[in-house]
Amino acid sequence: MTAAQELFAEGMREHFAPALRALGLTDQRGSFGLPAPDHWALLGVQPIGQDEYALRYTVTLSLTAKADWPGPGERPDPNTPTGAELWHARIGELMPVDGEICWEVSPGPRWLVAVEDSVAAVRHYALPELRRRLTAAAATGPVRLAETYLSPAELEEVNAALLTAAVARIQRAELVDKTLQLTGAWSRSDPVAQEVLTGVAQGFLTAGDDRFRQVSCVDSLGRELWLFRGSGS
Repeated sequence: MTAAQELFAEGMREHFAPALRALGLTDQRGSFGLPAPDHWALLGVQPIGQDEYALRYTVTLSLTAKADWPGPGERPDPNTPTGAELWHARIGELMPVDGEICWEVSPGPRWLVAVEDSVAAVRHYALPELRRRLTAAAATGPVRLAETYLSPAELEEVNAALLTAAVARIQRAELVDKTLQLTGAWSRSDPVAQEVLTGVAQGFLTAGDDRFRQVSCVDSLGRELWLFRGSGS
């Protein structure tokens, strides 16, 4: 184990986890959750890169209805989305930054600053949004309001094509009021994602499915990014 890995483990164990427990989250199997009877409202720490000198990580969040979760009694892993989530995002999507955000732990006298900064980000951005979404989901119940159009397995082929183009996968494909809504961790400022998803949307629109007349691409927060209409709309 490198020095950076050792410091990261210490920072999570001695600082990050106690701080989140003080905020009302419980920790289990490496993730943290808000107590709720019908939903898993979870937060995870995800390492996203390391070398000999530093370890980088980010924070992930997810909300899943327990009725939708196929796991054998175990709660989901917020770092590994399955498509069953009502919502999934990385913390950078909630913060006033342009794109992803991560923290870097490396040996030195100020190594703990990164951990403390990530705790502050959870306190001010992640936790309020997770609570807001949990409250809204609890008010409407665990049943999805949208109809699933394609299952995660059925999305594998199109997601493989997105992966080839270095575009984030489609997390959910749902039907909402004659609209096929595609949800993914995309950004309006990403022209490659827009171009590739334009082709994906046109493919869906030419399939001749009468259940929808347009395709909407929304980010993980439910904000519409691009809307594509069929020729008859």
